[in-house]
Amino acid sequence: MSGKQSSVKVALIQRRVTASPQENLDGTLQDIATAAERGANIVCTQELFRSFYFCQTEDHAQFDLAEPIPGPSTNALAAAAKEHGVVIVGSLFERRAPGLYHNTAVVLDADGTNLGMYRKMHIPDDPLFYEKFYFTPGDLGYKAFDTAFGRIGVLICWDQWYPEAARLTALSGAQILFYPTAIGWHPSEKAEYGTAQHNSWETIQRSHAIANGVYVCAANRVGHEGEADSGIEFWGQSFVCSPNGQIIQKAGISDPEILLVDCDFDKLDVQRTHWPFLRDRRIDSYGPITQRYLD
Repeated sequence: MSGKQSSVKVALIQRRVTASPQENLDGTLQDIATAAERGANIVCTQELFRSFYFCQTEDHAQFDLAEPIPGPSTNALAAAAKEHGVVIVGSLFERRAPGLYHNTAVVLDADGTNLGMYRKMHIPDDPLFYEKFYFTPGDLGYKAFDTAFGRIGVLICWDQWYPEAARLTALSGAQILFYPTAIGWHPSEKAEYGTAQHNSWETIQRSHAIANGVYVCAANRVGHEGEADSGIEFWGQSFVCSPNGQIIQKAGISDPEILLVDCDFDKLDVQRTHWPFLRDRRIDSYGPITQRYLD
């Protein structure tokens, strides 16, 4: 751990997007400025914040939304980080090479330095979430970034469901796990399954906080996107939970919001010494975890 300071204020930006990538970028930059004015040290955007969630269809035209890293969005975010003295986690559609695209998060330090990036490792393929059409699985591994305000790890949306990803990022020294997210309900399923789906999403992330003794921060979007009678209703409810898995603060379901939460790093050691899961891990017994299934 960096040990640079004992606590930080994180900000999660929960937004409703428009059809204009520039408007979405400008709005997010304004929210970053507002968060900084309110004392934020680390600011995290929602997943793919510059556009509608385009993975609802398989459409080659959507590749035009991608950009290189570094590129226009990275440069704008870096300038904002330097101007406001904040660390920024920004989720972007990366054009790495012709025919090679990633769902990527950049981490920009408080002086605007690009500390690196994380490429989404787990890529879903479900109705209205056709991400395998667009994104190549990440190849940078799981890692933490030593920022001006602490050592943070970044994972993205579908990664939320995998305890292995959270564990390996925590083992890299992350004090906070950030999850830029785009998740919601299919309107036809909400009445029957909506509560259970949301509870599962929240519970699995809280479990990562408990198992690893870290803060977990999930930034989701809001609003209905897609066809009026179908599409996705993004359920918002961005949240921060403590190392013991308790939700400290949660945003609303339908409105844009900047969620600001203080994270006390001293609580990591308290949690890990009272619930010493890292101490008691039997690493000598976990070899089979790298197999797909134990027949």
